[in-house]
Amino acid sequence: MAFRQRSQSRQGSAGEREEHPCPSRDQEGPQSLPLEVLYQKINILVDFLLQKYSIKEMTTRAEILHCVLKDHWEHFPLIFAKVCDCLYMLFGVDVKEVDPPGCIYSLDPVLGLTYNERNGDDYRSAKSSILILIITTIFRKGNRASEKVIWLELSRMGVFDGREHAVYGEPRKLITEDLVEEGYLEYRQVPNSNPARYEFLWGPRTHAETNKMEVLEHLAKVNKRDPWSYLRLYEEAFREQQEALHAQRVGH
Repeated sequence: MAFRQRSQSRQGSAGEREEHPCPSRDQEGPQSLPLEVLYQKINILVDFLLQKYSIKEMTTRAEILHCVLKDHWEHFPLIFAKVCDCLYMLFGVDVKEVDPPGCIYSLDPVLGLTYNERNGDDYRSAKSSILILIITTIFRKGNRASEKVIWLELSRMGVFDGREHAVYGEPRKLITEDLVEEGYLEYRQVPNSNPARYEFLWGPRTHAETNKMEVLEHLAKVNKRDPWSYLRLYEEAFREQQEALHAQRVGH
């Protein structure tokens, strides 16, 4: 899909909000919209919301209808749900409804990571999806993951070592240099390995910006499971959470 179409941001009227009551994101929309039009509207809305995200501005259902969907308001639930999934999985942007049923939406970085904000280009910000996958894999694998495991996970996204990617660029440089220099990852040789093998760990910025419970909740959301179902991970995340609370109390 193309995500580079631009649309002007204009506030819709309160009357539009009253005329079209706010639906839930789970509600199914009409299925009669031609696929070409559906994809076009999805592309435009993705771009519109990425612009909002880049300037840290919330949006409303009325504004989306007025600026993007216009004559297709009845398809809002379907289009909005698909766009939210796309932003979450591809761009690391979480669309949240605030003050329901006010139909006001905030756009927040998944896991609280600020990598998107520090790399403003829309396509470059999509690289956060790789970062999220890697730090989730590290947590799943016992807080360290071999380079072999990381490349296996990335291959499921169509990202391969030594192969330039249209969105992510040169992936080896991204994960072993850029994200290391940014402080999100630690890339080091496995002690006493001969021939040398390498592994990834969380970097200091990842520890500062997120925590294991948030990563676990993200993992559960993606796989449509309850965090409790990952018993070992949940116990570890809960223990870290309690230790952090204790440290805060002692600090005060």
